[in-house]
Amino acid sequence: MTPEALREEVTAVPAEALLPTATGRRAAQVVGRYVRQRPGVAVVAGVVSVASAAAGLLAPAVLGRLVDAVADGGSIGGYLAALVGAAVLAAVLVGLAALAISRLGESLLARLREDVVARVLHLHSATLDRVRRGDLLSRVGDDVARVSQSVTTGLPEVIGAGLAVLLTVLGLGVLDWRLALAGLLAVPGYVLALRWYLPRSGPVYARERVAVAERADALLGAVQGAETIRAYARSGPHTAEVARRSAVARDVGVGVFRLYTDLGWRMNAAEYAGLAAVLGVGFVLVRGEVASVGEVTTAALLFHRLFAPLGTLLFSFDEVQAAGAALVRLVGVVDLPDPEVVPQRPPAGYRPAVELRGIGHRYGDGPAVLADVDLRIAPGERVALVGASGAGKTTLAAVLAGAVDPAVGEVLLDGVPAAALPGRGLRDLVALVSQEVHVFAGTLADDVRLARPGASDDEVRAALELVGARWVAALPEGIATQVGEGGTALTPARAQQLALARLVLADPPVAVLDEATAEAGSSGARDLEEAAFAATARRTTLVVAHRLTQAVRADRVVVLHEGRVVEEGTHTELVAAGGRYATLWAAWQGR
Repeated sequence: MTPEALREEVTAVPAEALLPTATGRRAAQVVGRYVRQRPGVAVVAGVVSVASAAAGLLAPAVLGRLVDAVADGGSIGGYLAALVGAAVLAAVLVGLAALAISRLGESLLARLREDVVARVLHLHSATLDRVRRGDLLSRVGDDVARVSQSVTTGLPEVIGAGLAVLLTVLGLGVLDWRLALAGLLAVPGYVLALRWYLPRSGPVYARERVAVAERADALLGAVQGAETIRAYARSGPHTAEVARRSAVARDVGVGVFRLYTDLGWRMNAAEYAGLAAVLGVGFVLVRGEVASVGEVTTAALLFHRLFAPLGTLLFSFDEVQAAGAALVRLVGVVDLPDPEVVPQRPPAGYRPAVELRGIGHRYGDGPAVLADVDLRIAPGERVALVGASGAGKTTLAAVLAGAVDPAVGEVLLDGVPAAALPGRGLRDLVALVSQEVHVFAGTLADDVRLARPGASDDEVRAALELVGARWVAALPEGIATQVGEGGTALTPARAQQLALARLVLADPPVAVLDEATAEAGSSGARDLEEAAFAATARRTTLVVAHRLTQAVRADRVVVLHEGRVVEEGTHTELVAAGGRYATLWAAWQGR
């Protein structure tokens, strides 16, 4: 696959489906801010690294003196001892420098990881629905792992090599300016090699990160939908899509390696030119008795010593570039606005009037999902929202819960617009319980206590008892039983009761149940509906009714059709009216 085809393949992902990526300058600013937060560790790492690089100059200097001593017939015992001491000192300082840099890097990475996870956990649900799952998972997984690997292995080597190059060039200048100038003949070769490599490698590494994310997205979709794929005999096309995206990621990786090897021979040519120049100028200086053989030997060894750190920089550049591409993606997440503010707990028993005024919404450039919806819910009233699939029920529920910002219109509580509410706005006053419930690993009590961390065990038991979770008594350790991954598995109906118990414990003024009994199945439907009814008693409530038996017990029923309210009234009134709700009810009774 040609580079142009690779570029088109990877950049075909819509920008709006990806989280933002920061610039290199912005990433450097964020890293600098983290470094300033650990000044002591940063200073120690810097001092030890410089000392380590300087210690590496001792051996070439001693060897040069040794050559002159041999040429003059002098004693060499002291020089041999000095060589051993220089080697031991350099080894100790190299180890200390690697330790100090790794410690600094790990502390910075920990802070970066915390900030990334915090932003991801606080992402608006609309953003989570918009972005690719593979992009999100690759950032908190593969990108963090890439930066972590660079911090623990590549970063100490790169910093040490960079300082070694700098101090070695300075040492050449101190030894003899003409030998230093000869060594500088290698610089144009290095510059030309890097000028060729850098403009080509940066975009390729960025495309590699996107290609990896796309591969993860395809794999995740195939694994999560495996049963559906097999049911419709679509394994072949999905396998082909995974293979295609994997091939794109592979081809981009091969392109990266090809660039890397081409840089290698260009750097080797520059090293050859520099060393040849140092030896040639040294020969002229010795012949003219301007410099000693030992001084030229030291110069040649110093220049040759550049090969190792330059090689380290060369061989680490691949990792550094990849880590840099991962870092800007992580900083792009860190720079997302943080909507988190201190939650405001409303007074106990507060039950506001809710008004949705002129609500309209569409997703992207798609058709209107909601259009000019007006709905008022009195304090403590339970309203059932019904309609055919695609009528806009879930979107309207998400608008009331603050999970979706409507394109037009506003939500008011007791006449106060949502934007003017204190704290986190609707999120402090409205609780959403959907049919998708996650059971966290830990004790059942801690899982329920997510809604109110300070709740006592007695309050947890009372909440579970209120929603009819009688099965808790049969658990091996009651509410102390481990549930979730690695613990006791809960059925969908029991998981939903757990979610309703959280609702009771949180005691929000307004509750939104979005098909919260849909996963119960026929056997558990009645129990779960009773649990939902008990959890929302005397609470301002909007119920997206998956089962019309929920609408029967509601104070009022609102019928949505194609994003508009077409009917509202009690169950009895709407059945008698013979309209759309009556049709739905007849179909429900005859199902």
